[in-house]
Amino acid sequence: MLPPRTDRRALWLSLLASSVALLAVLFYGLAKQSRPMPMHDLQLAAGEKLKCVSYAPYHRPGQTPLDADTRIERAQIAADLAALAEITDCVRLYSVNQGLEQVPEVARTLGLKVLLGAWIGYDTAINAVELERAITLANAHADVVRALVVGNEVLLRRERSEDEMRALIRHAKARSQVPVTYADVWEFWTRHDSLAAEVDFVTVHILPFWEDDPVDIDLALAHVADTRRTVARHFGDKPILIGETGWPSAGRQREHARPSRVNQARYIREFVHRAHDEGWDYNLIEAIDQPWKRRLEGTVGGHWGMLEADSLYPKFPLAGPVAERESLFGPIGGALIGGLLACLLAATGRRTHLLRVSALTATGAVGGVIAVLHWEHAHLAYRDALEWSLLGGVAALSGLVPLVLARWHGEPIPDAARARHILWTHTRLRSKAPSLGLLRGLLLFSAAVAALLLWVDPRYRDFPTLLYLGPALVFGVIGWWRSGITATERSCAAVIAIGVIGRWSTEMTNPQAIAWLLTGLALALPVLLVRAHQHEQR
Repeated sequence: MLPPRTDRRALWLSLLASSVALLAVLFYGLAKQSRPMPMHDLQLAAGEKLKCVSYAPYHRPGQTPLDADTRIERAQIAADLAALAEITDCVRLYSVNQGLEQVPEVARTLGLKVLLGAWIGYDTAINAVELERAITLANAHADVVRALVVGNEVLLRRERSEDEMRALIRHAKARSQVPVTYADVWEFWTRHDSLAAEVDFVTVHILPFWEDDPVDIDLALAHVADTRRTVARHFGDKPILIGETGWPSAGRQREHARPSRVNQARYIREFVHRAHDEGWDYNLIEAIDQPWKRRLEGTVGGHWGMLEADSLYPKFPLAGPVAERESLFGPIGGALIGGLLACLLAATGRRTHLLRVSALTATGAVGGVIAVLHWEHAHLAYRDALEWSLLGGVAALSGLVPLVLARWHGEPIPDAARARHILWTHTRLRSKAPSLGLLRGLLLFSAAVAALLLWVDPRYRDFPTLLYLGPALVFGVIGWWRSGITATERSCAAVIAIGVIGRWSTEMTNPQAIAWLLTGLALALPVLLVRAHQHEQR
């Protein structure tokens, strides 16, 4: 066991050095995000546009295809397609209900073509109705509809068999006046290649970010080219449409594949340039961000669009350098406000001195920066009132830590159970140690739950580093001071340590996994390694 520290000067020096170091790391990363990154311009010919983009109209608050009662009005579809007509010649649909049946008629007025999709799933009765509606709609607008797409990734989802899909495609072919295809990820097309004989062209999805072995942005375009070449060789003379390709702008990093605005801009520009040079037929996913997809695929699912969900404003220009962050005003303001609050609380307390005030001011500045960054992330990631309440509650507890710490003078910190008892039975307390003990206990429990969930179910979960980075700084330093620790707190710390190490062990070079590992260990190790100090609280 490590011995408890007794030198308070060393405590404040450690806290000051750690806070300044973390503040430097944070602003170094923010400065990098603010630096414009040069990249390939799109360089389309005069009058040339993107060949096709996936369009779903569920981008306004509360809109989701998962609600059967959702109905998109014609006015919204017209406004959406008018914005898209500025950048593309075609839109791809995945279904023809909930108002989407209006798209071909609106598209005609704007000079857009349509890849019309019929959604095929588990329910055979619903499938039959959907397919008949799609066939009728395609035939009625054969001048607008480029092709009928019978099903999207049905085999990948294992909702229908290859033979069942063959029957549905044949039925559509027999009645359709437009070409017919089926869309799936490229691996499932090559596994079920007999379907190629039933379609007019093969529609494959090539998404480097979602590969089982995620592809770094530096290698993404080469991966797409190699994959398309493989598919073309496999199917011989059958025409190939890349039915989905793109890159997300926000969300969880998968090994070397990092979602970001810069990476999205780079991928779209480089892919389109290569596709037009080599004559590839393609459809980009997707036109507009889809917040509802966060319910199915986490934060990253809602941020594949080239246009913002609320304003339909482009996320990035098609030429010139692109920066991840447009301004440092928010983080700098957060640092100033957090530092000032902590400084005032520390300087107006009892027995204060310059070193202590400096350390607590720096810690408050770190807390202010993290609060701003977490607020930005919450707007991208949180999906409903429950997440805003629970995760927002954790964020509030984390934000309290540096402010409560500003009134602390280095007294031994009681365990969470004793801290609760002290706070409940004492109306006047000169020390903030009980408050820190209770905050530590609550945050250890919530971090243990987060670490466990992310360890066992990681694919669609963000790393919650920002929620616990501030407490990790504070308790990672003062936790070596004399503390009371319960068996429950040690159990939570053990779960945190095991969870963050387990998550990191599967993606050791992922910077987000490394940051989560360090944050979790900073929280857990003092609790696991320091002998609890038994003391009497006055």
